[in-house]
Amino acid sequence: MSGIDDLPPLREVIAQHGLSARKELGQNFLFDLNLTGRIARAAGNLSRATIIEIGPGPGGLTRAMLAAGAKKLIVIERDQRVCPILEEISAAYPGRMQIIEADALEIDPVSLTDGPIKVVANLPYNVATPLLTGWLTHKDWSTRFESLTLMFQREVADRITTGPGSKTYGRLSVLCAWKAERRKLFDVSRSAFTPPPKVTSSIVQLVPRQNVRDVPLGLFEEVTRSAFGQRRKMVRQSLKGLDVSMEALLDAANLKGTERAEELALDQFLDLAEAVGRARSKQLSD
Repeated sequence: MSGIDDLPPLREVIAQHGLSARKELGQNFLFDLNLTGRIARAAGNLSRATIIEIGPGPGGLTRAMLAAGAKKLIVIERDQRVCPILEEISAAYPGRMQIIEADALEIDPVSLTDGPIKVVANLPYNVATPLLTGWLTHKDWSTRFESLTLMFQREVADRITTGPGSKTYGRLSVLCAWKAERRKLFDVSRSAFTPPPKVTSSIVQLVPRQNVRDVPLGLFEEVTRSAFGQRRKMVRQSLKGLDVSMEALLDAANLKGTERAEELALDQFLDLAEAVGRARSKQLSD
């Protein structure tokens, strides 16, 4: 017995199935029961929402969440080798777990359930950022997602949670600040994984913001892409590619033009996006 359920310990399960982590799938297996239990607890009450886990691998976190009371857990896994292990876990928790063999980038979590969603996952590093941005920009982000409790490389976690003035502040930082309350919960040592990754990891939690400023996503992304695409330049230079009146842009965001992207607060990026929209509408009407 493993200590949390009647299933064998994870190391024993992996040995039985001759399983090894694959670098091309971004796999690093997590065996530490104290750590998987801590992540499950950090996600809060697991009994009310549908829990979605991406890349469960041999199921260390999966088992921790089921043991912690998850009533409806959907795991999305693209590695066929681990599916027999996941089936064994599902059999030990009848009626509480669904396995979807697919690429998570191609799955809309909202389509999997009618109720609220919590995503809890040790995300594969190679798809972590596109998955996160996809959820944040989902049309039902603020109404269907209850929270995200996710593991990232610490560098990415810092970009998600940082504010203006930081060297790690960038497009992802601003998008996360706009769409979510975010906080870094704790770091995870390399030694917790098999094989150990080259970097420290961190657990981050994001909760949807309600009543966010209604700015067109496309304009917001265009502004942040221009600003941070040339982050060493002053904004009067980096924003030239938007092809609208620079004076109107700077006035809208109360900028001098000598600032750099990493100095701008969220509201200033939103002001800029709105100003671009107004300027282009005016150009069309003239």
